[in-house]
Amino acid sequence: MSDESIRLSKRVMDEKGCSRREAELYIEGGFVLVDGTVVEEPGARVAPSQAVALAADATLLDIVPVTILLNKPAGADALRCLVPEARSEHAAKERFLKRHLHNLTPVLPLDLSASGLFVFTQDYRVIRKLVDEPGSVEQELIVDVDGSIVDNGLAQLNQGATKVSWQNERRLRFAVKGPKPSQIERMCGAVGLTPTAIRRLRIGRLSMGSLPVGQWRYLLGYERF
Repeated sequence: MSDESIRLSKRVMDEKGCSRREAELYIEGGFVLVDGTVVEEPGARVAPSQAVALAADATLLDIVPVTILLNKPAGADALRCLVPEARSEHAAKERFLKRHLHNLTPVLPLDLSASGLFVFTQDYRVIRKLVDEPGSVEQELIVDVDGSIVDNGLAQLNQGATKVSWQNERRLRFAVKGPKPSQIERMCGAVGLTPTAIRRLRIGRLSMGSLPVGQWRYLLGYERF
């Protein structure tokens, strides 16, 4: 890069006659192209010979906080799954920005060995509902088990707000509010069962649907937990 290079935000300011904050919003919003390629870092260096252009649909509206739904594979670090290549084509109208992967809060985390619906968010409303009041939202989980259940074991599992039913001879369905880490394993162990796989299918009104394992998508505007 030439010694005459300057910050991209400064270049946008000079060429578009806008403030530094406006230049940063354009860049972080994915509206600035350098030699035809979108660059989202205001601090990127550009040479005088490089062409800097503003997209025709550029806007100074604040970037809306996003919520991300991931079908987490068993044993995977959920955050490491959030790469652009793993984005599902399902409902893919939302434009991907690098800022969407910053300052994400994991809500209702799963144990490392568990799989299924995992949620990250930048939205304080989702944090308030799922983090601050986790006991108000029902989660549905499918649990594969080994062992023989003790007499009256199913009744023992169905205590309080927890609802448990057999799906087949080796699979249980749990509907539970605000489960603590490893709670499902402890509940199963207390009645003679050993979980071999735990998969979360639903949080509140929102199910994982057809989202492929290892892929993620944005929460759509009309979807609610």
